[in-house]
Amino acid sequence: MKIGSRTIKTALGTPIAIWIAQWIGLDNFASAGIVTILCIQATRKKSLLSAWHRFAACMVAILYSYIFFEAMIGFNPAAIGVMLVLFIPTTVRLKITPGIITSSVIILHLYTFNEITLSIVWNEFLLIVIGIGIALLLNIYMPSLENNLEEYQIEVESYFSVILKELAAYLKEEKYTWAGEELTKTAELLEKAKALAFREVENHVLRAHHPYYHYFHMRTKQFELLERMLPLVIRISQHDKYAQKIGAFFEELSEAVHPGNTAVIYLKELKELRDYFKEEPLPESREAFESRASLFQLLNEIEDYLIIKRSFKKSDV
Repeated sequence: MKIGSRTIKTALGTPIAIWIAQWIGLDNFASAGIVTILCIQATRKKSLLSAWHRFAACMVAILYSYIFFEAMIGFNPAAIGVMLVLFIPTTVRLKITPGIITSSVIILHLYTFNEITLSIVWNEFLLIVIGIGIALLLNIYMPSLENNLEEYQIEVESYFSVILKELAAYLKEEKYTWAGEELTKTAELLEKAKALAFREVENHVLRAHHPYYHYFHMRTKQFELLERMLPLVIRISQHDKYAQKIGAFFEELSEAVHPGNTAVIYLKELKELRDYFKEEPLPESREAFESRASLFQLLNEIEDYLIIKRSFKKSDV
C-alpha cells in the first residue's frame, strides 16, 4: 500500500492544527483540523485556491449569521434554512462554492452559541486562520515530478519508435503480423503524462508553463497523425517500388525519436522524396493510381508530423 505525500501532510497537519487551537483555548478546536484536511490539496495552486475559497466563504457566513440570527429571525432552525437559501447562491455568484462545507460548520458553531459577540467571531476567525495556515505551510513542500515525467518521456518515445518501425515493416515486407497494441498503450500513456505534467505546472504558482507539458502536448498531436497514417499505409501496395522508399524513410524516423530537434533534416529528405515521385510517370491501372494517391497523402501527413516537431522548442526537456 503506497502512502502519498498528501496523506502524510494531512495526518501531520490535522493534529497540529487541533493542538494549536486547543492550546490557545478556542472553542470547537477540532474544527481547525477539519479546515486543514479540506485545504491540503494535490498542488500548490489548488491549495491556495482552496484556502481562498474557504476563507472568503467563512467571512460571508459570519456576516450572514449575524444578519439572520441576531438582526432578523433569531436562533431557530428556520433561520438556518432561510439563510442557506440566500447564502449558497451568494457563494456561487462570488465563485467560492468550494467553501460551502467549511462555512456551514462555522454557521452551526454560531448557532449553537445562541449569540454572536466579538469574542465568538474572533474564536471562529482564529479556527479558520489556524486550519488554513497549517495547510498552506505544509503545502509549501511538493515532491518534484521531474523523474516521473522523464520516465514517461522515454516510454512514449520508445512506443513512437516501435510504431514507426512497424509502419516501415508493413511497407517493405509482404508478411505482416503487428497487433498494434503499442497504439493503445501510447494513447493511455500520453493521457497520464499530460495529467502529471499539468500537476507540475500547478505546483509552480508563478509559472504558467512547463517544458514537459508542452512536450507531451506536441507528442499527442504527432500521435494523432500517426493514427491517421495507418489506413493510408495499408492502402499503399507493398509491391510498389515507392513503398520501399517510404518504408526506408519511416525506418530512419524510427531511429530519431528523441527530444532533440532534427526535423529540419528529415523535412529536407521528404522534399527530395516528393520531387522524385513527381518526376515518375503516372500510374496506368486504377489500383496503382489509388496507391499513388494514398502515398502522396501519406507524405503530407509525415510533413505535418515533422513540422510539429520542428516548431517545438526543446527548452529543458
